[in-house]
Amino acid sequence: MTAGAVPAGWTLVVPVKAFSAAKTRLGPAVPAEARAALARAFALDTITAARAARGVERVIVVTGEVDLGSPLPAGVELVREAGVAAGAVGGGAPNGLTAAIDDGIRAARAGDLVPVAVLLGDLPSLRTSELEFALEAASRHPLAFIADADGTGTTLATASAGATMRPAFGEQSASRHREAGFADLAGSAPFATLRRDVDTVEALEHALRLGVGPHTAEVVAALADGALPHIAPGPTPDTTHSTDPHRRSHA
Repeated sequence: MTAGAVPAGWTLVVPVKAFSAAKTRLGPAVPAEARAALARAFALDTITAARAARGVERVIVVTGEVDLGSPLPAGVELVREAGVAAGAVGGGAPNGLTAAIDDGIRAARAGDLVPVAVLLGDLPSLRTSELEFALEAASRHPLAFIADADGTGTTLATASAGATMRPAFGEQSASRHREAGFADLAGSAPFATLRRDVDTVEALEHALRLGVGPHTAEVVAALADGALPHIAPGPTPDTTHSTDPHRRSHA
């Protein structure tokens, strides 16, 4: 997939939930310590791939985590979610994701009405080239979105510089985005890695088959080697890179 001319100036907002409370649906096959390690790795790989995309000027990560665990690429900004104690993004409240996204959009548009995209932070297979293609397609619409692999949720929502940005992430968000006038970009490309969020062991296995970033590959390898609490048997990544420099492939 080759992206066209991606308009410059996109600001990406990436909400990152507290790792200790993230990915509960991976249990009981994956113990809590391993779930936290995977959540951290997913976020880091998503952020790294997003920051490398052409046309992305800023990446704003909204989080209550004190330390994401790795040096972040230049141009990535951390915003503490308002009213949430360190290490407890969302605090388990139903509106935690919405509040984090709202905080990120406010930070993105504090100085100017720039084009904004909200990208979920659990896309360990994300290829930079797919994100570039998606942003190029989104630039033709005031509002746009991409549904997750199941077709019911959302992994990316965008707004042009002049459009009010009020995305509706969460359960059944794809239908809610359509009803709110967001253009559905599903027909413009397969977006296999951009749609592959990971909440379950099955989804993680799908992501590994697509190829994951280096942080996720390292954690999964450690799980397989017993360095972390063990995950249920499944595919493990090798160190062969795919054609996208930001991915590791899995045979």
